[in-house]
Amino acid sequence: MSANTDRYEIAASRYFEAWNATEPEALKKAVAAAWTADGGYTDPLAEVRGHEGIAAVIAAAHEQFPGFVFRPLGTVDGHHDTARFGWELVNEADGSAPVAGFDVVTLDAEGRIRQVLGFLDRVPAGA
Repeated sequence: MSANTDRYEIAASRYFEAWNATEPEALKKAVAAAWTADGGYTDPLAEVRGHEGIAAVIAAAHEQFPGFVFRPLGTVDGHHDTARFGWELVNEADGSAPVAGFDVVTLDAEGRIRQVLGFLDRVPAGA
């Protein structure tokens, strides 16, 4: 694994750590570790910039899907300052994964996320 590949893996790992943080202080720290101060997150349901906005989107996802965790799906692929990876939202009780998607992230020189462009590939009916 090259240093560049490590950079993408580390960014994705921090990203999942943030998305799986449920306690407000842990969420705040994880978002700050993963994103630049003016970092953004955009998907079909949200468009936010800055740590507070990103933390609010993550907290809302946990409110909508309590007891679920975000897990990587497949490998992280990257080049230059861009990485992409799939993910699914898994119910820890029964292992079902009603939501799955794909994210493209842009990184700064330190490997923190500048921007996330998220795509939803699978969503539950009525969501």
